[in-house]
Amino acid sequence: MSTQVSRCAVTRERRTGQGRGSAGYDVRQNGTGPDPERTAPSDADAAHRAGAAGDPDARWLALLMHAAFFLLLGASLARFLMRHPGEARTPWIIGLSAVLAALYLLGPVLGSRPTPRRLTWLGALVVVWMVLVVLAPSFAWCAVPLFYTGLRILPPRAALALVALLTLFVVAAQLRLATGFDPNLVLAPPAVAAVATAVFVHMQRQAVRQRDLAVRQRELIDDLLRTRRELAATERREGTLAERQRLSMEIHDTLAQGLSSQQMLLQAADRSWDADPATARRHVLTATGIAERNLAEARRFVHDLAPADLAEGGGLEAALHALADRETAQARGGLTVRCHVEGAPATTLPDRVQSALLRIAQGALANVTEHAEATVAALTLTHLDDRVVLDVADNGRGFSPERQTPRQAGGVRGHGLPAMRARVQQLGGTLTVESAPGEGTVLSAAVPLATHPDAPVTPCAPGTPPTPPAPEEHA
Repeated sequence: MSTQVSRCAVTRERRTGQGRGSAGYDVRQNGTGPDPERTAPSDADAAHRAGAAGDPDARWLALLMHAAFFLLLGASLARFLMRHPGEARTPWIIGLSAVLAALYLLGPVLGSRPTPRRLTWLGALVVVWMVLVVLAPSFAWCAVPLFYTGLRILPPRAALALVALLTLFVVAAQLRLATGFDPNLVLAPPAVAAVATAVFVHMQRQAVRQRDLAVRQRELIDDLLRTRRELAATERREGTLAERQRLSMEIHDTLAQGLSSQQMLLQAADRSWDADPATARRHVLTATGIAERNLAEARRFVHDLAPADLAEGGGLEAALHALADRETAQARGGLTVRCHVEGAPATTLPDRVQSALLRIAQGALANVTEHAEATVAALTLTHLDDRVVLDVADNGRGFSPERQTPRQAGGVRGHGLPAMRARVQQLGGTLTVESAPGEGTVLSAAVPLATHPDAPVTPCAPGTPPTPPAPEEHA
C-alpha cells in the first residue's frame, strides 16, 4: 500500500493549488417569425375589409355618408321645387331624383367589393347625378357623399380621377348659380374635395396600419405558442433521456455489480461443491447476502432511487464505512477494505453529491474485487474548503491506462468508468485514474461544492460523456 498511499498524498498536494473550474451552458433557441416584408393593400381593399370585419368606425362613417346623401338630395329637390315650380323640366328632375335615390339604395345590396356589377352601379350613379346637375345645379352638393363612395370602391388613381371629375361639375354648377364671377366658387369646391380626400385616405391608411399590426401580433403570438410547445416537447425528451442515463448508471453500480459478484461466487461454489463443501457453503452464504443487499437496492429504486446506505441515515461517511465493512466481510479474508475521512464538511453535502460519491465507491470496489486481485483497498474521503474528494486505492495488479482501448459499443461490460466520469462531470467535477502494472490503482473523484445549489444541475447529453472517457480500470 506504500505506493498507493504516496500517490494519494501527491494527488492531495496537487489539489491544494488547483482552482475550482467552471462550466457554462449556451442555450440557443431558434424561432421563426413573420416575414417583415409585406405588400401594402390598396385603400379600396382596406375599406372593403373594414366593412367586412365589422369595424365600428367604418360603419358609423358609412351611415353618416348615407344620411348626408339623402339629406342633400332631399334639400336640393326641395330647393328646386320652391324656386322653379311648374317648369317643364320638373317631372324629369323628380324622376331622376327618385332614380338616383333608388340606385344609391341598391349599393349595399351589391356588396362592397369592387366587382364589375359594383363598378357598373357606380358609373350609373355618377351619370344620373351628372344629368341632374346639368338640369338643376343645386344637386351639385350631393357630390360629397359620392366622393366617399368612389374613394371606398375604386383603386386610388381611379378614385382621384372621379373626385376631380365630380369637382369640375360642382364648380361649373356653382358658377351657373352665381350672378357673377366669384373666385370663392372656383377655389372652394376643389379645396373641400382635397381636404375630404386627404382625410379619407389618411383614415384608410391608418386602418391598414392598425390591421397590419394586429395581424403581425397574431402571428407573433402563434409563433410564441408554437415555440413554447416545441420547447416543452424538447425538455420532456431531454428529461426522459437524462433519466434513462441516470437509471442505467444506478443499475450498473448496484444491481449489475451485485449480480456479477453472485455469479462469480456461485461458480466458485459449484467448482468446490464436491471437494470442499464448507468453502462452497461459504460462497453460497456470501452470494445470499449480496442478493439481500440487491433486493434492498431494488426496493429503494421503487421508492425514491436513493442509495440504501444513505437512506439508513448517518450521511456519506457512515455509508462509506458500512460499504467498507460489507466488502471486507464478503471477501472472507481475501480483501480488506479500510475507510478514512479527513476534515469535516462546513455544511451538509447535497444529496446529489453524496449519492454520486457513494455510487462511485461502490463501482470502484466492484472493479477491485472482480479484476484487481488486490488484498488491501482504501477509501479516503477528504473535505476541502471548496470541494470534496473521494480516493479509492488498491494494491492490485494495476494496468497501463495509455495502452487500454475502449470497449466496443456493443459490449456488455465496460460501463463502469464512463458512468463514474459522467456522474462526476454532471456535478462539475473531475475523475482521474492513476495506475501502472504491478503498482495498483488510484481512482480520484473531486467534486466542487460551490456549484451545487439546491436546484438540480443540468445533466450532460444522455448517453455521451462531456469529454472522452479515460481507459477503463481493469475492465
